[in-house]
Amino acid sequence: MTERFGSASSNASEQSIERPAALARRYGNLSGSRAYDLFLPSGKGHRPRPLVVMLHGCSQTARDFAIGTRMSRLAEEQGVIVAYPDQPRSANMVKSWNWFRDGDQHRGRGEPSILAGLTRQIINDFDVDPTRVYVAGLSSGGAAAAVMGQAYPDLYAAIGIHSGLACGSAKSMATALSTMRRGSLQQPMPTGHPVPTIVFHGDRDTTVASINGDQAIAQSRPGTELTGTTTEGRSAAGRSFTRTVLAETYGAWSSEQWLLHGAGHAWAGGHPSGSRTDPKGPDASREMLRFFMSHAMVT
Repeated sequence: MTERFGSASSNASEQSIERPAALARRYGNLSGSRAYDLFLPSGKGHRPRPLVVMLHGCSQTARDFAIGTRMSRLAEEQGVIVAYPDQPRSANMVKSWNWFRDGDQHRGRGEPSILAGLTRQIINDFDVDPTRVYVAGLSSGGAAAAVMGQAYPDLYAAIGIHSGLACGSAKSMATALSTMRRGSLQQPMPTGHPVPTIVFHGDRDTTVASINGDQAIAQSRPGTELTGTTTEGRSAAGRSFTRTVLAETYGAWSSEQWLLHGAGHAWAGGHPSGSRTDPKGPDASREMLRFFMSHAMVT
């Protein structure tokens, strides 16, 4: 079964972003089930393809997120498979991933087990390179991506967190709200298996404070010698940003942190036909794909 994201628009600029076709699929296990849309790039190619799992934010849908991020259009250019899981209201009234619940923060339990199972289903059913599998998200989806990186470092080669939070930074709805505003009062525990991580966050984000991006990067760091560089830049549309790159001196791990000056709670470089997007950029989708494609799982 194939479907298209969104409907045709009478606006010429909307028509210029033709919705890539996607398969409607579902995965379930003892923890529950989730529907997801799966974008498959055209052409067979000569080797297995990378996979990116994209987790939408609170009040969004998988299709809305696909439209706003334009990830499928970029994936078509680069031959990447993209999955867009959908969080139903039956799991959370505002369609938020439950990143703040202890039962949804660990390997083999709750939503992490569903998302990992969904990922493995795609790897098994399609021509996916298991060493190039990635997960990214916005807001609650970014926090869920952080959880997946912590819980399944053997499954995801790198993660992307946009306007999200570190894994384990809250244990209840009450602490989630305070953490979103001020960051975690206790620094989240570092990972035992560091996964390369790219973080985007606006410094005017009043929904999830940018200190949460700092904590997500800190959580992902290995306990080895690192080198770092910081550069200032500006997108074509005028959004200034600070980009900090950290890398292991003698290893494969690296991270990137993009602090977007004057930006709020929205996907940088997204299309306005999707919700929670900031067209002023920089292009978070393209930069995440670049980062992901530079990291493969060491087997």
